Amino acid sequence: MNTKNKNMKSIAALDSIIASLVCILGGLLVGTVVLLLLSIVYPSIPASEAIRGIQIVLAGPLSSGNVRSILFNLGDMLLETTPLMMTGLSVAIAFKTGLFNIGAPGQYLMGAMSSLLIALSFPKPNNAGSALLIWLLAFLSGAVLGALWGAIPGLLKAVFNINEVIVCIMTNWIAANIVSWVFYSTGDRFINTAEVKTQFIRKTFTNNIETAKFGLDKVFPGSNIDISIFITIIIAIIIYIILEKTTFGYELKACGYNRNASKYAGMSEKRNIVYSMAIAGALAGIGSSLWFLNGQNEFLWNTYLSLPSEGFNGIPCALLASNNPIGVIFTSIFLRWIERGGFNLSGFTDYNEYVSALIIAVIIYFSGFSKYIKDKLSKSRTEKIIKEGNE
Repeated sequence: MNTKNKNMKSIAALDSIIASLVCILGGLLVGTVVLLLLSIVYPSIPASEAIRGIQIVLAGPLSSGNVRSILFNLGDMLLETTPLMMTGLSVAIAFKTGLFNIGAPGQYLMGAMSSLLIALSFPKPNNAGSALLIWLLAFLSGAVLGALWGAIPGLLKAVFNINEVIVCIMTNWIAANIVSWVFYSTGDRFINTAEVKTQFIRKTFTNNIETAKFGLDKVFPGSNIDISIFITIIIAIIIYIILEKTTFGYELKACGYNRNASKYAGMSEKRNIVYSMAIAGALAGIGSSLWFLNGQNEFLWNTYLSLPSEGFNGIPCALLASNNPIGVIFTSIFLRWIERGGFNLSGFTDYNEYVSALIIAVIIYFSGFSKYIKDKLSKSRTEKIIKEGNE
């Protein structure tokens, strides 16, 4: 029986990989067609540029030019992967419990606000030990406030059966307004007035708070990379272990498969809904904490008119990975990889940066078909087995 279960899991994993590859190839194919059409519309752009353009996008940071530029872009790409990976995990764990966490942007904002308030409120530490303690407090506060913000739609769903999507959308904008109000009400205390960037909060390095680099800045000279990418990978592995190897993870997934059946089996489906959304919120909060505690990244505090794209980009990241935490590691790196390649498109071809953004958007759009393709593959295999059994 165990061997059969392992085989079924292997087949399901293979279906997920095939579905993701089909989506990626479909997006790249459409992107190539778009580039070819542009070469027809604009005779100054040769058709050969379309193939070269796709090659540059696929090469990612490797298409940056010389070795120094490649290392710089690769380092920054790995740093930018951090918040995307965490929001992807946030969406994925909610999906596992049958919930759609579209509230990651709000949870991300609340985590950023909490982390920055802690990091910038303390007096500038005089030694590494004090700096590390403040960093840890700021990091944990981002996770806690993100969890509390994520628990709100979870509670309303569990207690009153209110659709979590509606509540998440509302909490996103409430968070955006709270963040704007908090930093506006503090005057110039946290605003980056030194660089005349009044819409941004001071970078945390001004208070001697920065995420450790452990020499990575020497490996990737010029970039702002730190150890955040390794922290997020470790968190992704922990989430995978929890979901696949623990009773708690089994209950979360059982709730996602069939809430009524899990309740009949003695599981607390309401508790699992709240826990799932709280964990999702914590992951989104951690993503923003790691990003802004880097020391060099600025936070746009005036957020009441906009939401951070990282929260929404976590959705295709999770879909491409079929909500597998380990898969999220690779899909988040891939999406940032082609994004870096897209930045280089305007520098090495006759296409502008808007074309690269279009190609990336098409690939992200195709990620929505991942589950559909996976279900089709599973259905086709089931029909084949039934047919062979009848024969």
